[in-house]
Amino acid sequence: MSVVTGYRIRAWGEDPVWEQFERTPPRAGEAVVAVDACGVGLTVLNAIQGDLTDDRATLPRVPGHELVGRVVETGAGVATDLVGRLVAAYFYLSCGSCPECLAGEDNRCRRLAGYVGVHLDGGYGSVVTLPARNLIPMPDGLDPIAATVVPDAVATPVHICRNRARVGPGDRIAVVGAGGGVGMHLIQVAQVFGAEVAGLDLSIEKLSAIEELGAIPVRVDDFNTLDPVLFREGRPTIVVDLVGSRLSLAWAAQAVATGGRVVVMTTFRDVVAEFDPRRMVMTEAAILASRYASRHEVELAGQLVATGRVRPIIGLTTDPRGAPEIHRRLRDRTLVGRGALVWS
Repeated sequence: MSVVTGYRIRAWGEDPVWEQFERTPPRAGEAVVAVDACGVGLTVLNAIQGDLTDDRATLPRVPGHELVGRVVETGAGVATDLVGRLVAAYFYLSCGSCPECLAGEDNRCRRLAGYVGVHLDGGYGSVVTLPARNLIPMPDGLDPIAATVVPDAVATPVHICRNRARVGPGDRIAVVGAGGGVGMHLIQVAQVFGAEVAGLDLSIEKLSAIEELGAIPVRVDDFNTLDPVLFREGRPTIVVDLVGSRLSLAWAAQAVATGGRVVVMTTFRDVVAEFDPRRMVMTEAAILASRYASRHEVELAGQLVATGRVRPIIGLTTDPRGAPEIHRRLRDRTLVGRGALVWS
C-alpha cells in the first residue's frame, strides 16, 4: 500500500474533501500513473454534482478525468515499456471488444463501464491506478501541463469536426459559448479543418481571447435578437452549441444555413429544446449530437498540440489545493479556456 494525497468526493453534490488515502497495487491489466497535472472544466463540476452518476456505492471517489502523468508501475499483462511514458487518460471506460470498439468508435461502446473520475479515481489525486487500455501515450517532448487540454478540450473538437459535422474548407462555424475550455480549442481545430469561425460569448475578456485566435467575436446579450448573419457570406453552415439552454438551442436551429448542421454538445437534465420542423425540412438542415471522442481522436489531438497547430488555452493553473478557485471561476463563467491543477 502507498499513501495518496488529493481530493475525494464524499457525497454527490458536495465539494470534494482534501485528504490522504491508501492506494492498492495494480491488478492485471492496470498501470499506476504519477499525475503531473490535471485539466479542469465544466464536466468535472457535473461529475461532482452527481450528473454522471449519483450511485453512493461508487464513493468516495477522486474526480478529474483530464489527467496527464508518467507511468510508474504496471500490473500483470501490461507491457513494461509503458513505464516512464507520458500518458493521458481516456475518459470512457470502454470494453475494447464490442463491435463499436473494434471499429474504432470507443465512445459508443456497448459495454461502457463508466468514466474516469466518476467510476474510477482520477487526477485530483497525486497517484492513480487505471486500466492500461485507458492510458494514451502522448508525443515525446510535450509539456504535461499543455497536454491537459488534449484528452477532452481538444479531442472533443476533433471528434466534432472530423466525425460529426464533417468540417471542411468553405464551412462557416458559429461556436456558442466559445470562451470556455472546449470552445477556445474548437475554434482552433475548426480552423485547422479549413473553416471560418465566429465565437459567441458575453464577457469582454472572452471576446478578446476569441478575436486573438482569429475568429469573429460576437457578443450575445439576447438570443431572441441575435442576427444569424454572422459572416460576410451569410449564415453559419454549422452551429455548435456548448451552452445548451432552451434559447441557445432554439437560436441555433433558426440560424443555421440551408443544408447546415446543428451540433448539440450538452447533457444537462430537464432541458427541452424547440425547433421548427417546417424550416428544418425546407432548408434540409440537420441536428446532430456529438459524444466525446475515440481513442484515435485523442491521439490526433495530441499531435495537434505537440506540433503547435492548436495552442493550449489554460486560463488558470494552480497547485492541487487551488481547485476550489478554478471551480468558482468555472461556475461564474469567468475562466477563459481550461483550468489546470499542477502536481509536479
